[in-house]
This record gives sequence, C-alpha cells and structure tokens, in this order.
Amino acid sequence: MEQPDNGAESAGAAGDAAEALDRPLPEGVRRRVVALVSDAFGGLTVAELPAQLRQYARFTPTRRAKFAGNAMAAALESDPLFRQRIGERFGKAQPELAAALESGAPPAAADPVDVAAAAYVLRPPGWVKMVAAAGEEALRADAERADEAGRRELDRLREELAEARGQIRSETDRLRTELEGARKESESLHRKLRSAQADVKRGEAALRRREAEIDGIRAQAAAQVSAAESETRRLKARLAEAESAVEAGRRAAREGRSIEDMRLRLLLDTVLDAAQGLRRELALPPAGIHPADTVEAVEPGRMSPKDIAARALSETDPALLDQLLALPQAHLVVDGYNVTKTGYPTMPLEKQRLRLLGGLSMLAARSGAEITCVFDGAELAAPVLLAPPRGVRVLFSKAGVTADELIRQLVRAEPPGRPVVVVSTDREVADGVAKAGARPVASALLLKRLSRVS
Repeated sequence: MEQPDNGAESAGAAGDAAEALDRPLPEGVRRRVVALVSDAFGGLTVAELPAQLRQYARFTPTRRAKFAGNAMAAALESDPLFRQRIGERFGKAQPELAAALESGAPPAAADPVDVAAAAYVLRPPGWVKMVAAAGEEALRADAERADEAGRRELDRLREELAEARGQIRSETDRLRTELEGARKESESLHRKLRSAQADVKRGEAALRRREAEIDGIRAQAAAQVSAAESETRRLKARLAEAESAVEAGRRAAREGRSIEDMRLRLLLDTVLDAAQGLRRELALPPAGIHPADTVEAVEPGRMSPKDIAARALSETDPALLDQLLALPQAHLVVDGYNVTKTGYPTMPLEKQRLRLLGGLSMLAARSGAEITCVFDGAELAAPVLLAPPRGVRVLFSKAGVTADELIRQLVRAEPPGRPVVVVSTDREVADGVAKAGARPVASALLLKRLSRVS
C-alpha cells in the first residue's frame, strides 16, 4: 500500500495557507471540479479515500457526482493528501494541461472553466489568480451569451409584437364589421321577437279560452259519469237484494217454511218478551184492575212524566247502549271497520278485527243480545280465515256489495217492531237505517261501552 508523503502534505498545506480564495467558486467551475474528482475517484482504492467518501466507492461517476458532490468538494478542500492524489490522476489523464498549469502559462485556447477547475485541483503557484481569472472569463462568457440570448429574445418579441399589432388591427376591423352586422341582425331579431311575443300572447289567450271550455266539458262529463255510476251502484244493490230475497225464498221453501213465518215468529217472541218485561217492570199484581185505578192522579212517592223525561240519557252516555240492548229480542248490528278506524286506526286490519270481536263477545255474554258485526269484503283478494267468537255473527260483504249496503239489507230483513240498533258514524248509513225503523248510535258510544267491558 502507498504510504502518505508527509513532506508533500506539509508543503501542500503551507502552499494552501499562502494562497486562498476570497470568494466561492463560480457554479460552473464548481460543477467541473466535482466532475474531475468523480472521474478520478474510481482509480483510487478504498484505503486511499477519506473516511467520509468510502461509502461512495462503488457508485458510478454520474451517481457519485449527484449524491456525493458536496462531500467530495469538502474533502478536496480540507484533505491535502486526497487533493494530491486527485491531482496525480488528473495529471495522468490530461498531462499537457497539467504541465502548462505547473509552468504558469495555461493554454489560451483552453476552456476557462476547465483551466479554473484544473488549477483548483492541482494548486500550482498563482492558482488563485488562475481560478479568479478563469471564473471572471467564464462569467463574462456567460454574460455575453446571456446578452446575445436576450438580444435574440428581444428581437423575437419585437417581431411578435409587430405581428400581434397587425393581427389586432385586422381583427379589430373584422370585429367592427361583424359588430355592425350583428347590430343590424339584432334589430331585425328584436322586431321579429316583438311580433312573436304578440302572437304568443294571442295564442295563450286562445289556449286559456279552450282550456276553460274543456274544463267545463270535463266537469259536465264527470258529473254525468258520477250520476251514472251512482245509478249503476243503486241498481246493482237493488238487483243484489232481489237476488238475495229470491235465494232466501227458495231456501225457505225447501225447508218447508217462509220468511214471513220466521219474521212473524220472531215478532211474536219479541211481543211476548216485551209483555213479560213490561209486567216485571210495572210489577203488576195478579189481581184484576179496579175502576178506581183508571182515574189519572199522582200518588205520593210516585214520579210524574216530567221526572221520567228528566232521566233521559245523552247520545254519548254508554248507559244508553245498555238500555237499548236491554230491550226484548234486541239486535245489535256493528259497522266493523267504521268502529275500528275510529278507535284504533293505526293497527293492522287483522288486529283491528280481533280486538273489536273480542270486546263484542264479552258484550254479548253480558247483555244476551243478538250481535252481528259486518266488515267490508269487496276488495279482499282471498277469504278471511277467522273463527267468530261466541255470541257474535261475523259477515263480510260479497264482491260488488259494500258493508253499508249489507247493513241496510240486514235492517230491512228484520220484522217491524223488533228493536234493531246500528252502530256507525257514517251519516248515510245512519239516515238509511233510521228510515227503516232501526236506532243508529255513534261508533264512539260503542267504544266507550267496550272500554268498560274490557
């Protein structure tokens, strides 16, 4: 292994102390110095390299200059032995330039940047002046190149400015011509627009008149259609009632009895029960009536007709329903969905039916009255699977027949004189059953009564 030359190192250190740069290297000279060190770097062994540069020994010259440039520049400045070894490698690579620098006469035709970089590495006598002169020459050349480039750029910009001015003038003339044409066209379009707006207004007025006429025709047609549909429903209901009556007559004939016999028998039972109830209510003695009993008078302790009228119940008192159901052979007909949607409309229909039928079952057990609950089944996709509770008759209307029509049929089927109570808030249903002799009550009244039962 080559041993360090201590004498040469001392001499180099003394020379460096004698001469030193008073300003940083120009950037071009610094890059050329790093390139020289990187090229000569590969010819040295790992032991000949400073410790901080050994990690870059396997790098290529390009990567070494890129990643270790600052480290190599610092080692070249601070390590005279490393600088001497780099100088020896450079002297072998470019002996003519190295010899000229050692003699103090650098070739005039050489690149100033190359001369400055070689002088910085070799450090011959007067190298600081060489580096400064080469740096000034490089800066002057850069400035001249920059001036030349600036002049060329200025000439190019002047040409472009003149061309742009010519284009602007021609474009301005063209735009003026187009603007004049556009102004004339705009005036023509404005005239056409005003004419079109007047036509549109006349068309809108005519359209409004036509729409008003069409609305009137539609209203008349809708009224006619509604009347026809109402008449059709009424005729269908009458037809259904007639068919039901015919079928009931046939069924009664087959069973050996008629509907009138059944109604008379039911009416007779009603009269008998009413007579027995009246006997119990009046507490009639078994003895006959005496003539003095026929004279009208008010006995002590007895209530007058005025007192009895004062005991009348309001239409919202649940006791009224109890009085009606206490009549002999009373029949309670319930409009099912009208009651459930008044009392608990948020529940599903199945749960509404079950809740209402449960309350009616307990009411039937307590009152002993006949109870029929009617549901609208006209829109059912399939038959309802339902086991009627004890004491309650459950009916669904057939297709084409509403629950209101079925209720009216049930009321008309009863014999005159039998107490029939219909529960529904529907005014049309209430008025219809009242004309047939039934007693309508509101759904809220039944709901209050069922709340007491439950």
